[in-house]
Amino acid sequence: MELQKRQDQGLPQRKGQKRKLEEEIKDEQPGISPSPVDCSDARRAILAEVAVQVNILDSAFSWQEADRAAAKRATHVLADLAKNDEVVNVIVEGGAVPALVKHLQAPPSTEVDGNLRPFEHEVEKGSAFALGLLAVKPEHQQLIVDHGALPHLVDLLKRHTEGTTRAVTSVVRRSADAITNLAHENSNIKTRVRREGGIPPLVELLEFADTKVQRAAAGALRTLAFKNDENKNQIVECSALPTLILMLRSEDAAIHYEAVGVIGNLVHSSPNIKKEVLAAGALQPVIGLLSSCCSESQREAALLLGQFAATDSDCKVHIVQRGAVGPLIEMLQSSDVQLREMSAFALGRVAQDPHNQAGIAHNGGLVPLLKLLDSKNGSLQHNAAFALYGLADNEDNVSDFIRVGGIQKLQDGEFIVQVLKHLLYLMRVAEKAVQRRVALALAHLCAPDDQRVIFIDNGGLELLLGLLGSANMKQQLDGAIALYKLANKAMTLSPVDAAPPSPTPQVAFDIYLVVVVIGAIFMVYLGEKYVNNATLSDVTFLVEGRRFYAHRICLLASSDAFRAMFDGGYRLIRQFKMMPFYFPDQVTYFYLKQEKDARDIEIPNIRWEVFELMMRFIYTGSVNVALDVAQDLLRAADQYLLEALKRLCEYTIAQDISLDNVASMYELSESFHAISLRHTCILFILEHFDKLSAKPRHSYLIQRIIPDIRNYFGKALTKPDPHNLRL
Repeated sequence: MELQKRQDQGLPQRKGQKRKLEEEIKDEQPGISPSPVDCSDARRAILAEVAVQVNILDSAFSWQEADRAAAKRATHVLADLAKNDEVVNVIVEGGAVPALVKHLQAPPSTEVDGNLRPFEHEVEKGSAFALGLLAVKPEHQQLIVDHGALPHLVDLLKRHTEGTTRAVTSVVRRSADAITNLAHENSNIKTRVRREGGIPPLVELLEFADTKVQRAAAGALRTLAFKNDENKNQIVECSALPTLILMLRSEDAAIHYEAVGVIGNLVHSSPNIKKEVLAAGALQPVIGLLSSCCSESQREAALLLGQFAATDSDCKVHIVQRGAVGPLIEMLQSSDVQLREMSAFALGRVAQDPHNQAGIAHNGGLVPLLKLLDSKNGSLQHNAAFALYGLADNEDNVSDFIRVGGIQKLQDGEFIVQVLKHLLYLMRVAEKAVQRRVALALAHLCAPDDQRVIFIDNGGLELLLGLLGSANMKQQLDGAIALYKLANKAMTLSPVDAAPPSPTPQVAFDIYLVVVVIGAIFMVYLGEKYVNNATLSDVTFLVEGRRFYAHRICLLASSDAFRAMFDGGYRLIRQFKMMPFYFPDQVTYFYLKQEKDARDIEIPNIRWEVFELMMRFIYTGSVNVALDVAQDLLRAADQYLLEALKRLCEYTIAQDISLDNVASMYELSESFHAISLRHTCILFILEHFDKLSAKPRHSYLIQRIIPDIRNYFGKALTKPDPHNLRL
């Protein structure tokens, strides 16, 4: 985000520099008014004029007064022509660059007549000025450098030691301006300037007596510092920071605008320099610029505060404590789009600290931020939404959010697609703390249709699980609350909140068979009348020494376990290992004996009451499961692969989950592969996380359930139709 802001500001910076040059030449040297090159005749006329001036420059390189006067006039004519963008290419085509570069240096000293140096510095100033105008077009930057301009321009910067006359002041300023335009968005030339020794004299010029020179030097340093770490380091090593911070307090808007721009480019993506800048005392004067009469300085100051806020939580708090919130909120309501965008950017970073969130809302930040969501400017929407997500994370702001319609505003509107894309970008590439903060905010505020994209495709779930597994209790609680919120919004995530419906009406049947087809499975219900009824019974179970009469057709249709028992000719026993780390899939089938035709089958390890309830379910499709038998009945249902009965048991057991028994209930769900019960336990743990945190072995339980939470949400969030997703 910050990088994009700096890149976006590159173009306005260049235009501003060129505009300044145009305005000042009108004051200093009236000349040819710019006119468009709109026909071949005009182009030929300009080429002819350029050729004349180039010939003069080529032939007038001496200290003779006539030559110096002619060279001075030639540089001014070429500069006047270069004010028109459409003419610049024609000037370069006419060969003006090498001629102008030649006159960046003084003629050979051997030709000086005594101590007379007519028009000293002025010809060089005119050449630097004209070359600076030609360099506004990127395609000409390298050509000018290749003709040897940089060493001469750096030498001209050093002429400030020769005094503070108007001529010296002008040549130094024009040289700095030319370097600014040559190096703009050209990393190779920025490096060349440093290697030619251009940075030290530019830093020295920050303390020059003339404010225009200070501005020009700061503008050059600002350009050289942008996205060039070695240049940044040398600027700081040359002790530029104290002077730049003093310039922030200048009453001259042009001075503090350039100074805050230099500092902004120095600290961008350079955390160590950022710390040095803060340690040098830059924070308060930058905050002071939020109230400047110069909108450009306000914009740069807000951007810089946003960068400062990314340093650490203490800096975020200091920004608020020193009075930045009020001016930033006022800037949100400015008619200047860039001011609104930068203030939203700064508030968004400051709002990521819990100590600041309530204060921003209390000072009236909610309403103007919400209004920015209606903007058609995508970047403005992104920054406003990011700030609002931070404010929404504070419970003290909830009532204000609801009162002004903030929750609805964040979830509705066309802006949400752009906002989500931006936040997903942050969630992928930002610092870990920012990634987690974004994931938390989206868990609370995203629409159900976007959950798969956010939390599965872009890794949001892993960020929340990382919080849950953190050693920090506050982060654990934040993660748990967000996951619980996410679960409640997942349309496919269904806790065991209602008993499964009975597949058939609960009525008494005579000898009729009710056959219910579910997929390819045939369920046969004989009815209540035939439960433990010897009529037509063809198999008998021995339970606790008592006979239970049954009917093979009903049992065969009820589950694979009974089909294996009768059709396959084997009795099936599912051996359970009742240990805390038992995985339900680890099932051992023991071959006992063939008894395809056996009528009496002994059922060990199941109480009569439990077996009767299980058989009643098999015969009727429904049964009332009391809490005191629910766990035993769950074990029997799991053993005989009666999934519908398991769900009924899980529902009953789930009603009894409490803070004291949720850990044992979770173990029970693992033992019998009770998926619905396990999910209910997970939701209960997330919902009551703060209370459970005081329980013994809480951390062990959390670490144990994280894989199940991952699977749980992974399945729940991947089921929605992707065509319904807005991203």
